[in-house]
Amino acid sequence: MEKMSPSHEDYLEAMVELGGTADAAIRSVDVAAKLGVSKASVNKAMSVLKEKGLAEQPYYGDITLTQEGYEYGRAVLDRHQMLFLFLSKALGIPEEQANKEACLMEHAISDESMKKWEAYIKSLDL
Repeated sequence: MEKMSPSHEDYLEAMVELGGTADAAIRSVDVAAKLGVSKASVNKAMSVLKEKGLAEQPYYGDITLTQEGYEYGRAVLDRHQMLFLFLSKALGIPEEQANKEACLMEHAISDESMKKWEAYIKSLDL
């Protein structure tokens, strides 16, 4: 699958964090609150995610993720958590700063580099 924009990755990540799956629907108002955006912004992002086959939403209905959308969002969330763990626990960066920086890094790092970093982080036994 082609890489999404950081913004759309954030939407998928937030939907997974809110418990969204192919079987469990979430409300767009909850996504908006989690990301600190307007409901209109969620609707705009949903248009793209639906077009890419990553999410589904009947007219003004609740959002569900497709299996592919869930897997993509889960991968972004896993990256974020691993980077956050490294920054906060291994490097001692304050949690709020580590969270912000993990969010920036999760979008920029290549899959190949992330796999190597993941292996290294696991070797640290954090």
